[in-house]
Amino acid sequence: MLNFTPHKRNLRLKILEMYFSVNAGHIGCSLSCIDLLIAIFFKLKSKNDTFILSKGHAAAALYSCLNATGEISNEDILTYYKDGTKLPAHPAPKTFDSIPFGTGSLGHGFPLAAGVAKAKKIKKENSFVYVLMSDGDTNEGTTWESAHFSSKNELNNLIVLIDKNKIQGFNKTEDAIGDTAQKEKWELMGFETIELTDGHDIKGIIKSVELLKHSTSSKPKLIIANTIKGKGVSFMENTIDWHYWPMNEQQYTEAIKEINFNYA
Repeated sequence: MLNFTPHKRNLRLKILEMYFSVNAGHIGCSLSCIDLLIAIFFKLKSKNDTFILSKGHAAAALYSCLNATGEISNEDILTYYKDGTKLPAHPAPKTFDSIPFGTGSLGHGFPLAAGVAKAKKIKKENSFVYVLMSDGDTNEGTTWESAHFSSKNELNNLIVLIDKNKIQGFNKTEDAIGDTAQKEKWELMGFETIELTDGHDIKGIIKSVELLKHSTSSKPKLIIANTIKGKGVSFMENTIDWHYWPMNEQQYTEAIKEINFNYA
């Protein structure tokens, strides 16, 4: 883990800058998970741990963190989503050390994470695998196959985090196939589970993950983080539109003002 933590404001401003520069969407889902990523990359993840972003559409949030760590240069970050970039809209595999797999359509990050966790067990490696999913990920059949696999194989080195912002592509998540990110469901699947009321409380995230990491249970671990889509920008918060919409210049200016005010 690193010995510094970037300001929540600066990473949010970087996310806004990246999206505005290419007139791209997926802003809301990046703002909903950035605090989870800050906790993982700057306070929790050790050198030998593995991180996988399953909700690949929030790649800009991941890139902003890796830019803050120095793994992605200031020059590369300016090429986000442009021709010839190393930073496409969804993570590309093995371009950077902290991006071991490409993830696009939902449901694929968790199976990969379960496989890596199993491999670490076989090799007797003393390290963890983190995977960040959306609640939309939990609609997918591969998620539940992976949950069965993880429980059966007692992958207590696997830490799943669900960014539960309650909105997916074209609908509220509960209106798609129901709430599949419920604590009770995951406990029945054999996961040691903690649900956070405030998924933007970095100290709370860290405390909960550390509690699970030091548990003596053989169960795989799960954090359900209740978050707000578009967190920090009032006109983006809790709206389906900002899953896809890009910002115009006026909206970008207003978003910057709100982030500077809310995270002074």
